[in-house]
Amino acid sequence: MEDKRKIPIIEWEDLDKRKFYMFGVFMTMAIRVSVYPFTLIRTRLQVQKGKSLYSGTFDAFAKILRAESIPGLYRGFLVNTFTLISGQCYVTTYELTRKYVAQYNDSNMVKSVIAGGSASLVAQSITVPIDIVSQHLMVQGQDMGRFKELPREAAGKQQPVMGRTKDVMVQIFHLDGLKGFYRGYAASLLTYIPNSALWWPFYHLYTGGFVSPEPGPHFPHSF
Repeated sequence: MEDKRKIPIIEWEDLDKRKFYMFGVFMTMAIRVSVYPFTLIRTRLQVQKGKSLYSGTFDAFAKILRAESIPGLYRGFLVNTFTLISGQCYVTTYELTRKYVAQYNDSNMVKSVIAGGSASLVAQSITVPIDIVSQHLMVQGQDMGRFKELPREAAGKQQPVMGRTKDVMVQIFHLDGLKGFYRGYAASLLTYIPNSALWWPFYHLYTGGFVSPEPGPHFPHSF
């Protein structure tokens, strides 16, 4: 019986790399712009003490909009956009790893498990530090988190300062060193590596399982 896939598997060699990266970044950016305010609200709700500032999602949205205007909903957004790099690195790592593993093993299952786990390892190594900085910026000036925002003229004093992105990074490094940029890194790996390593094999199993049977002579209308 001839294999007639409804969902073809597109390998690395089949991709138009220029269009792939260009449209990938554009679509991801469009999604980020639409969901970022809710990411910021979620972060503030998670770190506040009880209901000291906001009673819920809609209350937080209204208060942030009223007190900080639209820019308040996008605190840390420019820093967060650097995670677009991790998304492209994820797909690139996945495809190149599949291509490499294919030299030693032709099983789609093996290629997908190894490539999926490797892609998440690379992506999270880039994403976690960026997320940490952007999350500090999200709660900046709200009496939340580990640091308090001080006037710029106080920046020369030995006190935590949360101002521009540079100040955030300096203070994180001052208090925790390089490991401060990787808080929660192990938890992220334990979350995303197994998820990615399992998702891709099931994806290929799903796409490879759609075979259209040829109608038999006795069942011309069978599906």
